[in-house]
Order: sequence, then C-alpha cells, then structure tokens
Amino acid sequence: MLFNSFHFLVFFIIVTSLYFAIPYNKRWMLLLVSSCYFYMAFVPIYILILGFTIVIDYWAGIYIENAKGKQRKLFLIMSLIANIGVLAVFKYYNFLNQNLSFLMRGFGLNYQIPYLSILLPIGLSFHTFQAMSYTIEVYRGHQKAERHFGIYSLYVMFYPQLVAGPIERPQNLLHQFREKYDFDYDRVTSGLRLMAWGLFKKVVIADRLAILVDTVYNHPQQYNSLSLIIATVFFTFQIFCDFSGYSDMAIGAARIMGFKLMTNFNKPYQSKSVDEFWKRWHISLSTWFKDYLYITLGGNRVTIPRWYLNLFIVFLISGLWHGANWTFVIWGALHGFYLVFALITKNFREKFNNFFRFNKVPGLSALTTFVLVAFAWIFFRANGVRSAIYISKHIFTGIPFLVTKLLHHQSVFEYVGLEKKDLVLSVFLILFLETVHYIQCKKSLSLIFAQKPIYVRWAIYYGLIIAILFLGVFENRQFIYFQF
Repeated sequence: MLFNSFHFLVFFIIVTSLYFAIPYNKRWMLLLVSSCYFYMAFVPIYILILGFTIVIDYWAGIYIENAKGKQRKLFLIMSLIANIGVLAVFKYYNFLNQNLSFLMRGFGLNYQIPYLSILLPIGLSFHTFQAMSYTIEVYRGHQKAERHFGIYSLYVMFYPQLVAGPIERPQNLLHQFREKYDFDYDRVTSGLRLMAWGLFKKVVIADRLAILVDTVYNHPQQYNSLSLIIATVFFTFQIFCDFSGYSDMAIGAARIMGFKLMTNFNKPYQSKSVDEFWKRWHISLSTWFKDYLYITLGGNRVTIPRWYLNLFIVFLISGLWHGANWTFVIWGALHGFYLVFALITKNFREKFNNFFRFNKVPGLSALTTFVLVAFAWIFFRANGVRSAIYISKHIFTGIPFLVTKLLHHQSVFEYVGLEKKDLVLSVFLILFLETVHYIQCKKSLSLIFAQKPIYVRWAIYYGLIIAILFLGVFENRQFIYFQF
C-alpha cells in the first residue's frame, strides 16, 4: 500500500480512528492486524516470509537470553543466518548466479544452475535489519527478550516504518507498544503537518523531478551535457524528497498515535563533508552499519590501514544492501573512497585551503560535498554500469559547446527533456525546499507555527493542500526505497 494513494488515506483514517476508540491494551492487536493488511496489499503471499523470520527471531531472542557461554553466540548466529539467508535467496541469488555464470564461462566451464523467477518482497532489507538489531541487542545484553509474541511481531511489522524505515532499535520502539497514548490535539496536528509535508515532497517535488530524470537517464545518449547535469541534480533532490518524504509520513503517522520514531534525515545537502553527509542522510541505516558492522570490524581502534579498510568495507556492503547490482556496489565504493581519501589528505587540504583562503569562501565546502554526492548518485540511478560510465564521461564534455552557444545568444534548453515552464517550476520547487531548510536551521518550524495566529496556520495548511492537489503528480509512483 503506497502512502501516496487513496487506498492509504482510507486505511489511515480508519485505523487511527479505531486506535483511539478502543481500550489501549487492545491497540497492539489492531496495529498488528492493520500492519498485516498493509503489507499484504503489495504481494499477499510474502507475509509468510515475514512470518518465518518473526518466528525465528522471537525464539532466538528467548534462547539467547536463557543460554550461557558459547550457546548464546550459536543461537545468535542461527538467527542471523536465517535472516541473511532470506535476503540472499530473494535479493542476491540471481545477482550472484549471474556473476558466477559469467566467471565460469570465462574459464570455459559449463554453468547451468537455474535462475529464480521471484519478486523481491517489498522493504525486505529494512525489516530484516530491524529484526537483526533485536537479536544482536539481546545478545549484547542491551535489550530483554520480548516474551509477548504479538508485541514482538508488531515491532517488526509496525506499518508506518515497515517497508522503508526508519530502521528502529528495540530499545526505542518495543516498550512504546505497551504505553497508553491519549488523543492529544497538538501532537495530532504536528503529526498531520509532517505527513502533509512528506506528501508534498513526494508528489509535488520528487515525482515531478522524476519526469525529466527518467526521460534523460533512460536514454542518456540522446541528450547533451546540460541535460545530463540537470537530470543528475534533479535526481539528487528527487531521491531526497522521495525517501525523506516517506520518512516524514511514517514518523508523522506514528506521532499521531503517540509513537516516537527516530529522525532519518537532517538537511543532508547542507553538509560540509561526505562524513557529515552520512550523519545526516538515512541516519537509521548509517548508525545501524556503525553499531553492528563498523564497530564489529574494529572501527578506528585498529591500525590506520585497517581503519581505512573497515570504512571501505562498510560502504561496499552498504552499496550492496541497496541493491543486487554493480551500480550500487560502485556507488558505495565511491563513498568509501571519498571518506578514506578525505582522511589521508586531511592535513594537506587544511594547509592548502588556509593558504588560498578557500576556507573563508562561504558555502564552498557544502558545494564541493554536494558535487561529490551528486556524482555518486549517477551510479545509483543509472540503468546499468555502461550507462553510468557513459553519463560520467559525457556529463561535462559538451560544456564548451554550450558556452559557445550562450556567447552567441543561442538557446541551450531545446533538448533537456522537459518543457520550459515545467523546468522553471522544478527549479522553483528545489529553491523552495532549500529555503525551508534554511529557515529550519534558524528556528524550529513547529515553534514558528505555534507562534502564529490560528488563521495564519490554517492559511498555510490550506495552501499546502492546494499545492499538493494542483501541482502533485498523481501516478501512484512507488517510493524509490521500496525496492530495497
């Protein structure tokens, strides 16, 4: 069920109304049944896969807590194998099979293991990682094993963040399902505002930018450098508005009922380094990899070369987490390279910037970071490695020609893949988004709303609704991160 669908609107109204109408000790049942229905709205049979991992991890948590010595690690490993095994079969089997087949043919061997004709369950990587965090935290002694099977099932299946996060830790979410939350007008209006803002980012900004992005990236050979640059910048904002829009709607829907989900995005394109970017982008995933992979590998408590290797491994695996394709692996490797290169050249860059006073230029570090991140997005969005390499090679090669046309007062916007009025509107929406982010840096929007008269607040609400209705692209476009 898509958040940007009429189906979800009806579902949300019914579930939320019933939530506040029934006794609080029965609410977990309503949420669990509703979450099952929400998930089954995609591909009903895949609820069995989710049920399989829930049963495994529920019992694993209890056995880990009761066991002693090496048995605790054994039960944890069994749980992790079950979860990673499901990922391997549904997400990576054909990818590994294809690459192994290519390798075997290179050695002249006949490789005939068949491919699987299966669909990837929606949000598999998200709820798998959330389930894994539970058993790991029980093993580490940071979380008591949950004895209530229904509550644990709800922890994995809670519909707002089931298919695209945030990836919650058990310490933050599990206990909330036992707490009573009464209807609170301020909390409900705050949640609705956040949901409306998330929907605006999705259907008005992201889905509108997607028109040009899809047009250019599906046939990059047909477009000039300017088109490739615009499409890449547009995708940089498209993926942010698409994914953060989903997170806002998830957090807002949960907030209305009283639940607090972690912040997943914090104005990432204002980052002054790639390291800072990953502290602001998809925070629930980046902290997951830090807590459960990076630290397990030794983090920075090892020799410097090993530290660099640990960082690079984490980002390689992060890339693979996003998709079974070499484009995602290269995207992760690029970010790993950025971070390691920044560490190696830190002293030189500081001296260089001080000497030429680049550190005094406002916004230069943020712009540099944005360019690096946007370039990496090419590999994330491209339809294949060859397409990504083509775009990377040709994105700047036509700049001299474009400059020449501009100097001769000739238009350069004929073949950018979008009509001029739509292009202007798209640029305006990006500027509007960044203006909102700038205001947020100065003052909390919630505080600004609270200080405004009621007629001003409602005028803004109506304005946002009208913008969604008249500027939104309503094609029920799936959220980008659903495929992961």
